[in-house]
Amino acid sequence: MNPYLLIILATLVGAWLLGLAARTLNVRALRPEPPAGFEDVYDLAEYRRSQEYARATMRFENVSETLSVLVMVAFILGGGFNVVDQHLRALGLTPLVTGLLFFGVLGLGSALLSLPLDVWSTFVIEERFGFNRTTPATFVADKLKGWALSAVLGGALLAAVLWFFGAAGRWAWIWCWGFAAAFMLALVYVAPAWILPLFNKYTPLEDGELRTAIENYAESQGFVVNGIFAIDGSKRSSKANAFFTGLGAKKRIALYDTLIEKMSVDEIVAVLAHEIGHSRLGHVRRGLIVGMLKTGAIFGLMSLFLNSRPLFDAFRLEQVSIYAGLLFFLLLYSPVSMALAVAANAVSRRHERQADAFAAHTTGRPGDLVSALKTLTARNLSNLTPHRLTVVLQYGHPPVVERVRLLRAMEPEPRPEPREGAPGASPSDATA
Repeated sequence: MNPYLLIILATLVGAWLLGLAARTLNVRALRPEPPAGFEDVYDLAEYRRSQEYARATMRFENVSETLSVLVMVAFILGGGFNVVDQHLRALGLTPLVTGLLFFGVLGLGSALLSLPLDVWSTFVIEERFGFNRTTPATFVADKLKGWALSAVLGGALLAAVLWFFGAAGRWAWIWCWGFAAAFMLALVYVAPAWILPLFNKYTPLEDGELRTAIENYAESQGFVVNGIFAIDGSKRSSKANAFFTGLGAKKRIALYDTLIEKMSVDEIVAVLAHEIGHSRLGHVRRGLIVGMLKTGAIFGLMSLFLNSRPLFDAFRLEQVSIYAGLLFFLLLYSPVSMALAVAANAVSRRHERQADAFAAHTTGRPGDLVSALKTLTARNLSNLTPHRLTVVLQYGHPPVVERVRLLRAMEPEPRPEPREGAPGASPSDATA
């Protein structure tokens, strides 16, 4: 059998089996009682509800990933890529346009196949546990906007890559890398002002105690923001979140309205202190640089495989093309991508611990972030006892129990009361 095909099939099946094992171990790791220290945010009934939510989502993932693997394997072995390619070639269009249509047809087909699963996740599972606030109209609008953005932005990037590989010779991958890096940077600046508002309404946070507290903390850390906004996240879900967008002078603070409703001012400041920590500690900048370097390496490797006849034979493709070579290389690259993702998650978890420590030290109140994390965990019915394999494979954050334990260790020791007559005791403390 074709060695490339063996690698790709082994990766698909291996990743599915690994995910299935991790979720099975996750279910077995669930405990009947909440971990020590979480009794104040979880009563027994609510904790068991969070466990049932974990079981429901993991059962859904088992079904969705199994279907995905079956469809992909059947499509590969059945020569589906060649069928699509031959029908598009019959149109007599240029290679660049044919390549764009090739990715468009496959992307649309994948989106339509996953649509019933998305509907079930949103309107059955999330609805059952009280999270869903998405209306059918909002769901459809989100899908259409997402597909349109993918076509416009993804199409522009893909068109440039196809053109460079077709016209720039042996150094095409360098041009692709440069263009992709510039594209990524542009999106970081454009997204906050032009893309994200297509999905949510961003309202400047009103003057008041919360805004003043956020501005005072940001100023104390020398962190300049372009604006502080409340997001209407409640129109889709009752889950809470907060994040930063943009770089440099374009940085924005975004708070979900569900977060503002359920957290105290001190808790919200602690959450934002954690996010500011990522920026001040250089995590965002380093992540962007590493992402660009990885993109360059991928394009360099890709250039070695674009015209590999055995790679095309693995997918039963009759004719070699740059556009099909791009896709087939990405599938061949999957095992490397999975290994890098595990390493990236490990680095991300370390960065999250560092950002927690930054928030604890700069606010002087680790307990505020502890309280915020526990509130978010309870509100989102998060799994408090994930199995270690799941953490290694999927978690970019340490488990919340670990984060709380580390933050508790940062809390200042209570100052002992001075003894009677001891140095430092006030005269009023001494007895006659």
